[in-house]
Amino acid sequence: MRRWLLILAAATSGALAAESAPTLTLEAVLAHAEAAHPDLDLARAQQAGAQAEQQLAASLSDFRVSLEGTLRTGRNQFYNDRFHPDHQARLSARKTLFDAGRQDSNLAAARDEAGARELQLLDTRAQRRLTLMARYFDALIADLQYTADTEFMATAYVSWDNAKDRQALGQLAQWELAELESRYLDSRTRRNDVLRKLRDKRMQLAAALNRADTVREDLVDPKLTGNERPLPELAPLLDAMFRHNPRLQAQKQLLTAARSRIEGVRADNRPSIEFEAEAAAWSRASSTRDDVRAGLNFVWPLWQGGRVDARMAREQASFMERQAQHDKLQQDLRQSLADTWEEIHYLRDSERNSGEANALYRDLALDKARAEYELELKTNLGSSMAETQNARLRKRAVEYRLALALARLEALLGTPLDAVKVENTK
Repeated sequence: MRRWLLILAAATSGALAAESAPTLTLEAVLAHAEAAHPDLDLARAQQAGAQAEQQLAASLSDFRVSLEGTLRTGRNQFYNDRFHPDHQARLSARKTLFDAGRQDSNLAAARDEAGARELQLLDTRAQRRLTLMARYFDALIADLQYTADTEFMATAYVSWDNAKDRQALGQLAQWELAELESRYLDSRTRRNDVLRKLRDKRMQLAAALNRADTVREDLVDPKLTGNERPLPELAPLLDAMFRHNPRLQAQKQLLTAARSRIEGVRADNRPSIEFEAEAAAWSRASSTRDDVRAGLNFVWPLWQGGRVDARMAREQASFMERQAQHDKLQQDLRQSLADTWEEIHYLRDSERNSGEANALYRDLALDKARAEYELELKTNLGSSMAETQNARLRKRAVEYRLALALARLEALLGTPLDAVKVENTK
C-alpha cells in the first residue's frame, strides 16, 4: 500500500508540473499554416516566377526605345582621302503592330501558368494544415502511449518489488522472482522506446512548425466537434472534387498553357509588321542620311532551318507530358477520395463503437478493481489503471484519425464539406 501511495504521489506531482507548463493547442498549431516554411517559400517563389513571366509576355509589344552613339573616323574621296570625324547619335523607337498571334499565345500561356502556380500555392497551404494536424495528433498519441506504458512499468515494478519480500520469506521460488524481474525490465524497455518515439514525434512537430528546438509545451487535447458533420454520398463528392480541387485545376491550366505555347510556335512562320521611328544627328554632312524618319517594317520568315520544327516537337512533348500528368492525377484523386470516404465510414461505424465499448468496459473494470482493493481482496489495481489508459488512448486515436480524414477530404474537395450538397447520408 505504501508503494502505491508513493507512485500516486509522483504522478500527482507530475500532473501539477504539467499544469504550470506552457500549453499548445491545435488551433495555435494550425495558425502556422501561413507562417514561413520551406514548402510555402518554394510555392511562393514559383508563383512569383510565373507572374514575372506573365509581365514579360505582356511587355513584348511595348515600345522599344534606344539611344545609340558612335565615335569614329573615316576617309573617302570627298574629303581629299583624309580621315575625317564621322560621329553619330541616334534615338530610335520600335513597336510591333502585328505578329500573327505570337504575343497573344505567349501571354495566354504565361497567364495560365501564373494561375496554376497560384492554385498550387493554395494546395500547398492545405497540405501544410494536414501536415501540422497529423504531427500534432502523432505527438498526442505518443504522450498517451507513454503515460499508459509508464503505468504498466510501475505495475510490473511493484509486483517484482513485493515478490522480493515474499521470496526472502521462502514463499516464492527464485525462478518466479526472476520471471517478475524480467517482466519489469521488458516493460521498462518498452516504456523507454515509447519515450524515444515521443521525443521524435515532438521533433517532427517542431519541424512542421519550422522551429529549431523541440516542442516542450503541454499539448491540449482538442474537442474535435467537427467529427460529427454529415458525410454526403461519394458521387456528389467526386463531382465537387473535379470542379474545385486546386491541384487538378492547376493541372488543367498548365494543359491550356501548353496548348497556347504550341500556337505561339506555329505563329513563328507567319509575317509580322513593326513600326519604326528614328531621329539622328551626324558630325559629317551627307545627302543620303535622314535626320528624322519613320516607317513600317514587314518581315515574313520564309526559311528558319529546323529551329521551328524542333521547338514545335518540344512543346508537343511537353503537352503530352502535361496531359499524362493530368490523367494520372485524376485517377489518384478519385482513388484517394474513395479511400478517405470509406475510412470515415469505417471509423464512425466500427472503430468508434468498438473503442467506446472497450473504454466503458475498462472503466467498469477499474471501478471493480478499486472496490476490491479497498476490501483488500487479491487484485492488481495498477494493471487495471494501465489498461484503462490504453482504452482511452484507443478511443482518442479513433477521433484523431477521423478528424484527420475529414480534413484530408476537404483538402481533396478544395471546398468546405458543408458546401457540398447533401442528398443521401449514411
